[in-house]
Amino acid sequence: MFVNWLRSNRYAALLLTLLRLYLGYEFLHAGWEKITGEKAFDATGFLKNSLAHPVLSPDKSTVFPTFQAFLHDFALPHVKIFNFLVPWGELLVGLGLILGILTTSAMFFGVLMNFMYLMAGTVSSNPWDILLGMFILVAGYNAGKFGGDFYVIPWLRGLFNRNKPRDNQRPHNNSRINV
Repeated sequence: MFVNWLRSNRYAALLLTLLRLYLGYEFLHAGWEKITGEKAFDATGFLKNSLAHPVLSPDKSTVFPTFQAFLHDFALPHVKIFNFLVPWGELLVGLGLILGILTTSAMFFGVLMNFMYLMAGTVSSNPWDILLGMFILVAGYNAGKFGGDFYVIPWLRGLFNRNKPRDNQRPHNNSRINV
């Protein structure tokens, strides 16, 4: 019942717009600071610290060993890629959420980034951002109803469903024999 309300109610769309604007500002601000900061953004220190101090369970074993392997074997050797992806990803997620364009996709990548930060051992505001982001993800299209999705999503649906028969059209069937 709550999910249906989130996905279809006009008042829910208004509340989701407020959440979207708040999270969008947070992501946009974080990305903008990294892009325009006095020093160029460099994730090397963060990655090395995450590897040196992994998230540990009560018995002192690593909680996310596959994530640690990813950081060690891929992220750190290719840190230049992440130096580009992190700030621009945050900025684009923020823009998508603020403008309400491809809202669900933007929030998916925002939640993905927050989970990555959590698995790296950074708590900060990430759990709160994930919780709020889940409401936007569950709401789907309704989260961007008062934004650019109102125009973009129908256009994309029309673009990708161009060759599919509509409900009021019967597909042409040459194999039928009229008797």
